[in-house]
Amino acid sequence: MYLIQRLVATAAMLAATVATAGQCPTHYVDGRLPEIRNAKMNVATTELCYGVFGVMYSGITRTPLWSAEHLTAQNIDAAKNLSRENSFHPEPRLAPGTRAELTDYARSGYDRGHMAPNGDMPDRETQHESFTLANMVPQDAENNRHIWAGIEGVVRKMAQKEGDLYVITGPAFIGGNLQKVGNVLVPSHLYKLVYSPRQRAGAAFFIENRSDASYDMLSIAQLEDKVGIKLLPSLSTAQKEVMLRMPKVRQRKDGSKE
Repeated sequence: MYLIQRLVATAAMLAATVATAGQCPTHYVDGRLPEIRNAKMNVATTELCYGVFGVMYSGITRTPLWSAEHLTAQNIDAAKNLSRENSFHPEPRLAPGTRAELTDYARSGYDRGHMAPNGDMPDRETQHESFTLANMVPQDAENNRHIWAGIEGVVRKMAQKEGDLYVITGPAFIGGNLQKVGNVLVPSHLYKLVYSPRQRAGAAFFIENRSDASYDMLSIAQLEDKVGIKLLPSLSTAQKEVMLRMPKVRQRKDGSKE
């Protein structure tokens, strides 16, 4: 009987490991997907895997809950030689009625803000994948084109210096006055978590989704508390408090994204 109990317990543990590993573990630290704490947030979620990033899509918000990348210097070097070709499109793997549509964003006043950035994509195929609306949130245009573009650029430069980084980018929905554009929920905040496997440290940019916002730097633990998701579940609480030193972000003034 004791042996049977142990086998059952081991099988349950292995099943849990498979569940947290997800379909595309290479995009995540230690192959572990973030763990959603809020049961309401976990409803109607779909994991989507792409060439160099993975998304957890929410049919409730009709946005990603996060987009995750294993960002390498090699991919960034390749992306530098790639001109931008806008190809925004609804995600064909999601059913109509649960996915974001181009009409949701039309004349909304918001940008279709990439979570896994176009500037990280090493080839035409992954660039096209990054323009799926499953990788987008309604983002204030000034925020997207200035301070957020600076954050993306700083992370790319750091990945080139480090060799590779794990990056998780997503929206936060905080407060009781959230708005929609079409059927898509507008996030109150945005975050970009950066983890260096070389330094075994991480940090996160956290910013309101408005034109004149400035960012805060948070520890991984602080960000997890704010968004209600264990973003790096393989790390201990102590490890999540170790702050990665990040460069300051210079906001671009020309209205374009880095």
